[in-house]
Amino acid sequence: MTGGLPVSVSGLCVTGAGGRVLLSVSSLALPPGALVGVRGPSGAGKSTLLYALAGLIAARGRVCWGDTDIMPLSAEKRARFRAGNIGMIFQDFLLFEELGAGDNAALSALFLPRAQRRELRARADARLSALGLGNHAGRSVASFSGGERQRVAIARAMASGAPVLLADEPTASLDRGTADRLTADLIGLVRGNGTTLVVVTHDARLIDRMDRVLTIADGALVSDEAAPHGLE
Repeated sequence: MTGGLPVSVSGLCVTGAGGRVLLSVSSLALPPGALVGVRGPSGAGKSTLLYALAGLIAARGRVCWGDTDIMPLSAEKRARFRAGNIGMIFQDFLLFEELGAGDNAALSALFLPRAQRRELRARADARLSALGLGNHAGRSVASFSGGERQRVAIARAMASGAPVLLADEPTASLDRGTADRLTADLIGLVRGNGTTLVVVTHDARLIDRMDRVLTIADGALVSDEAAPHGLE
């Protein structure tokens, strides 16, 4: 796939134990290919928003990616939609230590018909090369640095060619220099592919590379503004 997907959110509400409201977003619209940062205090609801956008948690309201409202879909249909449209990047990488970079990045090929596996493996290898991990033969990810592991996780998330990439604190566990290099490579890849990116982060330098910045506080969307340096 090429190009991103637009997203339209309305009346989104996520509740926890005892009916406590964890997140409430009355309206949000993002164009295809937008780079969006989500910031706010710890526990404010940032990751909850990300998981709601992915259809990973129960919620009320509408979350429309393109023409598809994922909220009324069954769990199985949501999973199928994610597999074809949304790549996920997590702070703790979620890699298989005994596998190499290529096998981790192409992991979703195991769930595809045999005829489609070679194409996905080729995309995974291309993403690894673009992220500076082209020469990874013979190494398991157990020997990789934190920055290298996150690059493998990014390659895995983008290997399917999904038009949407959702990232939860992708630079949080990295030193400043490694985080900056990873940010530059990630931004270059998503802009080059027209991918819609939504990233939850406390990293001010990563936020500055976005087009839009959402601020979440006490479970509410309190600000939606252009990033000061997002278009540079």
